[in-house]
Amino acid sequence: MWESGSEEVLHTSCPPSDSEDRSEARAAAEMPPVGKDGRTAAKRGLLERLASGEVIIGDGGFVFALEKRGYVKAGPWTPEATVEYPEAVRQLHREFLRAGSTVLQTFTFYASDDKLQNRGNYVEQKISGQKVNEAACDIAREVANEGDALVAGGVSQTPSYLSCKSETDVKAIFRKQLDVFIKKNVDFMLAEYFEHVEEAEWAVHVLKESGKPVGATLCIGPEGDLAGVSAGDCAVRLVKAGAELVGVNCHFDPTTCLKTIKLMKEGLEAAHLKAYLIAQPLAYHTPDCNKQGFIDLPEFPFALEPRILTRWEMHKYARAAYDLGIRYIGGCCGFEPYHIRAIAEELAAERGFLPVASEKHDAWGSGLAMHTKPWVRARAQQAYWEKLVPASGRPYSASLSKPDSWGVTRGDKDLIQQKEITTENQLKEMFEKQKIVSGM
Repeated sequence: MWESGSEEVLHTSCPPSDSEDRSEARAAAEMPPVGKDGRTAAKRGLLERLASGEVIIGDGGFVFALEKRGYVKAGPWTPEATVEYPEAVRQLHREFLRAGSTVLQTFTFYASDDKLQNRGNYVEQKISGQKVNEAACDIAREVANEGDALVAGGVSQTPSYLSCKSETDVKAIFRKQLDVFIKKNVDFMLAEYFEHVEEAEWAVHVLKESGKPVGATLCIGPEGDLAGVSAGDCAVRLVKAGAELVGVNCHFDPTTCLKTIKLMKEGLEAAHLKAYLIAQPLAYHTPDCNKQGFIDLPEFPFALEPRILTRWEMHKYARAAYDLGIRYIGGCCGFEPYHIRAIAEELAAERGFLPVASEKHDAWGSGLAMHTKPWVRARAQQAYWEKLVPASGRPYSASLSKPDSWGVTRGDKDLIQQKEITTENQLKEMFEKQKIVSGM
């Protein structure tokens, strides 16, 4: 397994010699791209595809991508753009589809009614959760029908759970979203971004009411969930709850996520349970994260760019995930379409085709052979990019950060949510605590 920041070169699907490199590149270029002859494949469901050995490629991180583009507000991270700026959401779906995604997730992250009215958020009152979720389903289906993609209806962790509401209350929140997903006939359900396996179990129980396949991903690292449940036990509990697809998403980089999924896989094997595996990590290097993940890093969320993985590191991630037995491979926050294209290109031989976006991207930078500058033409080879260790350009920048480590989780008074906007006094209290914790 590759390590974040390591110079170790992983085996990839490309052979070492220059002549063989060119032969394989020519062969790959002749493969039929997604979307031109793949429409019939869309008639098969998720479990049928996985059972046949197909590698499913997910999409990327919508909230971060659309925040950078000016359509999502950092802080609440809610998806009202499906109603306010539908074309922006549609375009991003279309770019991921072109890059090779075979699943388009509805942009319903944090689209639960309680989140849409949390801490002064106007969305539930002025738009409504139902309209946000319906628009998300319509947009995803419209774009999915342009190619080979399935549509996944997604739910995520709720303010109600963090505020210690009852199982009945939390399940009622999920059920409101599920009603929309059933009405819009999405292809399968995905419970994603859960810090506590208990809440993810509750989500799976509700989503199973649809009669459609259900996947579940936790935003945990190798230490397990925030309640102390091990990664292996988390996987076991999710499968027993009814999930056919389990794994991790967000909070950690590919290296850490794959370590976690390995532990989940071992837990399932020890319990004699079977499930398909899914990985959708961050596109940021996070070797310095603690149990809480990247939201504890001082750079979160506005200064993470120096940590971004290159497209070539995505090749290594895709290969390592595939070798671990993961057959649903995608990304979360920080993942842009070119990252998904890198996954699709790395696994082109296994999947039998390249994505449409590869029409403008020759293998391993070989298109640089057309560059006017000779030293850039010299970089038109796999060996150059595979071994490159990028510089940051920041002479006084540390390679690692010290996480904030507040140690706050469900049950703590600071995590009790409210409909009212955060007050000045509440903010001052947080600012003072920040000074004490960080030593500022």
